[in-house]
Amino acid sequence: MVLHHGMAKNHRLWYAWVPVLAAHYRVVRFDARGMGQSTVPGPGYPWSLDNFASDVVQLADGLGLERFHFIGETVGGTIGMKFATLHQDRLLSLTACTSPTNFHDPHHLESAELIDTEGMGVWVERTISRRLDPQMVDPAYIRWYASQMAATASHVVADFQRSAPGTDLRPMLNGVLTPTLILAAEHLQGEVLGDFREAAKLFTNGRLVLFPGVAGFVQHILPVPCARVWLDFAKGLK
Repeated sequence: MVLHHGMAKNHRLWYAWVPVLAAHYRVVRFDARGMGQSTVPGPGYPWSLDNFASDVVQLADGLGLERFHFIGETVGGTIGMKFATLHQDRLLSLTACTSPTNFHDPHHLESAELIDTEGMGVWVERTISRRLDPQMVDPAYIRWYASQMAATASHVVADFQRSAPGTDLRPMLNGVLTPTLILAAEHLQGEVLGDFREAAKLFTNGRLVLFPGVAGFVQHILPVPCARVWLDFAKGLK
């Protein structure tokens, strides 16, 4: 299986998922282009879901993965959706966690402007409670999580946020026959990712698992329960 993190993150954010999944599957987690330990393109690189999906193809080919399960979180899940519209023959299943199907919300351009003017640290600080509910998550974990995000090159995040508006995968997803699992919390502060919970209805073989009473990015707030839900989902594919 391939785990794809979201924007301004890296492979470390999956750490709690790995022990649960690796007992049953070969788990591949990596740093996407421009993030973590991967090469950072200079300003002007054409950030797009298509280019990220192409990177997944190259990764899978390089590792000899003909078919695999894909799990993505936030934009990583959206990249998985795009990948499925292009290469569903490569997928055993698709899972998206708190992942938008479109980028119509104005917060993307607002984020780019904030990063340009005040930097990554300020952007992360102002948005971290949207991601991690401080009522449910240890403060030390929140600080670590924020530091991982803030280490990302600012132009990578700002340039992607500027390129994203107008992207809408919804018209393409009903042609994806891949078994698809959507994981989502009941609430998201500001609801800035559109109605990502409705994504399951857009897939022919989509399934939604909603976590009641949770606000934020459930894949990071409750990683072990999410991973166990995924294993139950995978058992049903056999």
